[in-house]
Amino acid sequence: MLIDAMLINLAAFGSFYLRLESFGGGAFLEYYQTYYNTAVVATILYIAVFHVFGLYNRLWQYASTGELLSIIYAVTVGTGGTAAVVYFYGVSQAAALPFRIPNSAALLLWLAMVILIGGSRFIWRILQENTYDRHVPGSKKQVLIVGAGDAGVLAARELKNRNYRDGRPIGFIDDDRSKLKLKLLGIPVLGSRKDIVRVVKGHNIDEVIIAMPSASGESVREIVQICEKSGVDLKIMPGVYDIISGDISVNPIRQIQVEDLLGRDPVCVDLEEVAGYVAGETVFVTGAGGSIGSEICRQIARFNPGKLILLGHGENSIFEIEQELRAEHPGIDYITEILDIKDRQKVYLIFERYKPGVVFHAAAHKHVPLMERNPEEALKNNVIGSQNLAEAADKVRVKIFVSISTDKAVNPTSVMGASKRIVEMLIQSLDSHSQTRFVAVRFGNVLGSSGSVIPTFKRQIAKGGPVTVTHPDMVRYFMTIPEAAQLVIQAGAMAKGGEIFILDMGKPVKIVDLAKDLIRLSGFEPDVDIKIQFTGIRPGEKLFEELLTAEEGITSTKHSRIFVAKPNVIDVKLLEELAHIVRERGSYLTRDEVIELLQTVIPTFRKKTAKAVANQ
Repeated sequence: MLIDAMLINLAAFGSFYLRLESFGGGAFLEYYQTYYNTAVVATILYIAVFHVFGLYNRLWQYASTGELLSIIYAVTVGTGGTAAVVYFYGVSQAAALPFRIPNSAALLLWLAMVILIGGSRFIWRILQENTYDRHVPGSKKQVLIVGAGDAGVLAARELKNRNYRDGRPIGFIDDDRSKLKLKLLGIPVLGSRKDIVRVVKGHNIDEVIIAMPSASGESVREIVQICEKSGVDLKIMPGVYDIISGDISVNPIRQIQVEDLLGRDPVCVDLEEVAGYVAGETVFVTGAGGSIGSEICRQIARFNPGKLILLGHGENSIFEIEQELRAEHPGIDYITEILDIKDRQKVYLIFERYKPGVVFHAAAHKHVPLMERNPEEALKNNVIGSQNLAEAADKVRVKIFVSISTDKAVNPTSVMGASKRIVEMLIQSLDSHSQTRFVAVRFGNVLGSSGSVIPTFKRQIAKGGPVTVTHPDMVRYFMTIPEAAQLVIQAGAMAKGGEIFILDMGKPVKIVDLAKDLIRLSGFEPDVDIKIQFTGIRPGEKLFEELLTAEEGITSTKHSRIFVAKPNVIDVKLLEELAHIVRERGSYLTRDEVIELLQTVIPTFRKKTAKAVANQ
């Protein structure tokens, strides 16, 4: 404030002197009393206005256009107020001398104030940026930023602030030729991605940061491969979801993850539509301790449900997600229930007790080889457990029931896939005569979920290999956990009843390519440092998965990433007979008997998988 007071007086003196001495024929002394009044009033009034406009509670080392506009607004108000006060004071005193600030002097005062007040703030920012590098101990990495858009500028600023102490931006890389040789924040654009190797060598680059949040997975993969040839460290700016959700703590620049190589456009969720069916409701999430179930809970908590009931079989995982949710969203009523969904009596008791409005059913046995060896458990848990939940939901008139399905339910070759297909059929059958809107959501593999390939590959790489892949041509659809959870919740908002929603999984990915990417991201070379070993297709597995059968076909919805499969004809009597047999004899069913039961409902299901297991 002391510096501002000095600058205000300097601006007042300069504007009057320049107007009256240089252009007014030496009339400064004639206006001296007016100048004096102006200086006093301006000092008091400007500082008061600066307080109102918040100019004293900003970090000016991060000043930008918004701060400059605040200065202009504050100076305009201060100048107008000063001219008015001086004028009315002179009138009240009936002064013989001139008491009105000359118009041109007022304009000069405004201009001088913008230059002096604005300049002092922005000079402080420039000094902070230029002196910071000299005060950081030790040498700093030479950093190249790929992407000269908004994210690239954000990365450059982050490199200059105190959260990222070991990097100095040397230049940008951008494929837009119109930006070549231009400067952003004083940092030049040095070329396109084809020039990365040359730029890295020519400027002794130590680290490359990819700042292209909207880039496709193919683009990121190509840049990663180019940078690997140069032997530089790689980092990336996160996508929009990470920033909005608050996953970034201090520094948004992070290591590249395998998910970045599968990059797709961020999921757009209709917030009003989702809030319309979740807000204020009692929401059940089964399998709440699992990868998908816990993420559904995190997403649901953002929409302020009346109660969020966490149902699960594993007490440790349920306890952990409950603690996390209470810390992140403390204003919600959380209730945990340890529940085996095969326990029909307990399921009905819990539904009667809480009478939920919305149910997300994510509990299931999902491991393909294990279910081949324990097929009766797949039927008991996935089929009978789901039937218990669905019928209990129907009884208490739940509004919406969303069941999580899988692409392995399409033309199933595994017991697990067949059991999930039967659940889809049960859901559609029950919907036909229920007030509850029953729907299923079908999608592929989820990156990072328990039992998925990524954690397995990471453990194998940590041990020095080999990384095991079943077949060189094995391909799968992949989706991140947040993507899947958001689309599941969005699908629930679109439910009319009886639909099987199919999520857009993007392009299928070769598992061997995923393994190679993960090995490279860990700093090794595939088949040189870490061997890849092919083990053969396991019982129940297919080389590729499908998201729908040829008979189903799909129709689009208003959401670009969600589709609806056209329903098949369902034989309700066969479903009832299967459920009755499993309830009566579940634990005593042999493998062959389970397969025969599945074939009665799904004629295309093959018996060879179970026989292969039995002969091992």
